[in-house]
Amino acid sequence: MQEVILPDLDATHKWAREFAKSLHAPVTVALHGDLGMGKSEIARTIIKTLRGENTVVPSPTFTIVQSYDGISHFDLYRITDASELVEVGLPYAVQHDITLIEWPDVAMGLLPKDTIHIYISSCGADCCNGGRKIEIK
Repeated sequence: MQEVILPDLDATHKWAREFAKSLHAPVTVALHGDLGMGKSEIARTIIKTLRGENTVVPSPTFTIVQSYDGISHFDLYRITDASELVEVGLPYAVQHDITLIEWPDVAMGLLPKDTIHIYISSCGADCCNGGRKIEIK
């Protein structure tokens, strides 16, 4: 496990850009964390790093998945039954794409064994004045 402290949004963007450069399809990245922890911001930065800064990256909260030429970005917040994941293309994506998944808990049975799990939590005032702690497993 690796742990990274990100004191602010700039540090988060920098970390996500560097992390993005290490990703090659097929790979699955599961982004865990409460609302407002930065899952979407990390996913958006990864996509823009790999597909260009001018890439429009809307949140897939309502569409469930957005695709970007070999990158699939899922938001499974509204999925309540794992059977729905086939319909939205998750099994295909994890076999072929760089797959970024927010709220991955419902999909745990379909994720590859080598999935990169990123746990994002608030650092609290003690370590970085409201920044984020990233744990990578």
